[in-house]
Amino acid sequence: MKRFILVIIMMISTLGVYSFKMNAIDAKKTSYASYYHDKFNGRKTASGEIFDNAKFTAANRTLPFGTNIKVTNLNNGKEVIVKINDRGPYHSSRALDMSKAAFDEIGDTDRGTIPVEYEIVD
Repeated sequence: MKRFILVIIMMISTLGVYSFKMNAIDAKKTSYASYYHDKFNGRKTASGEIFDNAKFTAANRTLPFGTNIKVTNLNNGKEVIVKINDRGPYHSSRALDMSKAAFDEIGDTDRGTIPVEYEIVD
């Protein structure tokens, strides 16, 4: 009987940790975004794709390649959906490096960074 109760407790604990991790992945996150310089056009990204500043793509340190995320500019509420195809940014205060086209869709390229909220979309 003790063994049965122990197994039940372990199963509940495992499911609890699993559901917590899944909710943490799907949560909205707030940070800053910047955009790629034109000199990166035509270079390979970490995913192997050729970078194009005219496409709606972005870099993130942890999200899987091919993940689509909705990025919202917290200053004006504008939104854009981008696909993760690269790693970076390597500056601790930013979570996203966006293509120039995607950044321009929600912000002003005269500014180097904007505060954003981002979440995974299906």
